[in-house]
Amino acid sequence: MQFTSEQRLDDGVLEREFTLGEIPGTLWTPGSAPAPLVLMAHNNGLPKADPRLVARARYTAGRGYAVATIDAVGCGDRPRSAADEQARADLRRTMQAGEPVDEILESFIGPLVENAVPEWRTTLDALLELPGIGGPVGYSGGWTALGIRLAVVEPRIAAAGFFAGGYVPRAQREEARQVSIPLLFLLQWDDEGNPRQRALDLFDAFGSEEKTLHANVGGHTGTPGFELEDGCRFLDRHLK
Repeated sequence: MQFTSEQRLDDGVLEREFTLGEIPGTLWTPGSAPAPLVLMAHNNGLPKADPRLVARARYTAGRGYAVATIDAVGCGDRPRSAADEQARADLRRTMQAGEPVDEILESFIGPLVENAVPEWRTTLDALLELPGIGGPVGYSGGWTALGIRLAVVEPRIAAAGFFAGGYVPRAQREEARQVSIPLLFLLQWDDEGNPRQRALDLFDAFGSEEKTLHANVGGHTGTPGFELEDGCRFLDRHLK
């Protein structure tokens, strides 16, 4: 892991950009150490510098956590294939038209998850070797399908917060029954991009004995600010 830049933020959080082979990432660490680690993932081609993700990361780091995110293949500045761009466009068009999306979901999102999991596990290995970062590890992000797979295959993840979850491939919907760690599931009741019933069915499928659903009115980007605080309280219970 090679750090390429760093800056100390006003709240004392250290923000560092890094590369790990071809994987670009960002790490935020608090002034105190050692700090539990939280992995924050995103999808839909969004960059790791997406303002909403950065705001969540900085807030969480300010609460005493090391927070890391990476750009998966096809996200941010990483190369995008013409086929992937066409699949994203087809998915958006199909969703806007209210047509069934399962076929596109399986052929496009499924492989993205399969390719992203090894990169996240490699990143996790490298992060846990850094001074000042320790376990246990949490997951927090809007890429619910990735989080489900990681929760199943990665024993170092002790708790997870998922956002939305309406469009999750079949394989991860089945794997949800194997998830046993504590969960906090956020649902925007009027999310135009995530069918409510599919998200509720996914929540019901999780095998965790401790799972909590927070539902708020509003669209996809309308999650209330207080959910940041609630999310950190959830992490505090399980990672500290």
